[in-house]
Amino acid sequence: MTEIIRIIDQLERAYDGDPWHGSPIQAILEGIDAAGAAARPIPNAHSIWELVLHMTGWKNETARRLSGALACMPIEGDWPEVGEPTEARWREAIARLETAHRSLIKAVKTLPEARLYEPTNDTRSGPLGTGVPYYVLLHGIVQHDVYHSGQIALLKKAI
Repeated sequence: MTEIIRIIDQLERAYDGDPWHGSPIQAILEGIDAAGAAARPIPNAHSIWELVLHMTGWKNETARRLSGALACMPIEGDWPEVGEPTEARWREAIARLETAHRSLIKAVKTLPEARLYEPTNDTRSGPLGTGVPYYVLLHGIVQHDVYHSGQIALLKKAI
């Protein structure tokens, strides 16, 4: 099994598979309506909807970086505004998360294994003259998904 296949497996498990840590994000999002997604049961915490938009943006940004693009904030923004919390807009937000996930998987599949340890176009390791390797980027987005999935699960229980 290649490392690319392992990373795809981890992304898929966290999204709609059988992860060791608990439920995948798709299962956690089931049964949440627009009002629940927009609710703030914990003061000063992000809503489920905000977390979904945030996750979508970072999945898209990760896929963009895999194409060699300069690392930056997601085009959608780090924490996009929810806007009017309608059922149609909530379903659209979930659909965009699905699209971003599928696009990321497609992008990872095209990354040659030999490039995993090459630096991305990311200057965070400036003193070393290199960027963050693709390996770190991809494991980071898996960790990002799992972290925010846990937050969503707790918020779902709170609403």
